[in-house]
Amino acid sequence: MKIIYASIVFVLLAAAGCEVKTTVSTPSDNSSSYHNEERTKEVLDHHWKTFQANDLEGTMADYTEESVLITPDKTFKGLKEIRENFVYAFSLFPKDSATLQLDKSIVHNDVGYIIWQATTPKFKLTFGTDTFIIHNGKIVRQTYAGVVTPL
Repeated sequence: MKIIYASIVFVLLAAAGCEVKTTVSTPSDNSSSYHNEERTKEVLDHHWKTFQANDLEGTMADYTEESVLITPDKTFKGLKEIRENFVYAFSLFPKDSATLQLDKSIVHNDVGYIIWQATTPKFKLTFGTDTFIIHNGKIVRQTYAGVVTPL
């Protein structure tokens, strides 16, 4: 539904004579490290492992000051805000009493995509999904969404 809505907005703006610009960022040197699938997989695997372990410093090592994390509730920009997100997330998924399960992990060039679920003392995450854009070994963009059922 949102895709259809976005397409309608695009068409309406174009029909109204508004200039609509679309840009795609690519590295100026087209370096192989920018779109290195092996490195993307390493970062994705590291992120999952440190998230499961509630390892704040390990998790934060995957980000830079320019990183952005978009969730349904808030957009977190930079290391300070992203750290605050994970401090809160780790309180929701306590290492000693939460079970996290990775259902699918896909890597294509600089994009990582995961589907996961979790059970905690207070709720069940029946469906979680994250998309990561990874450049030069760091998560530069991430989105998260999930379906939560209280216990």
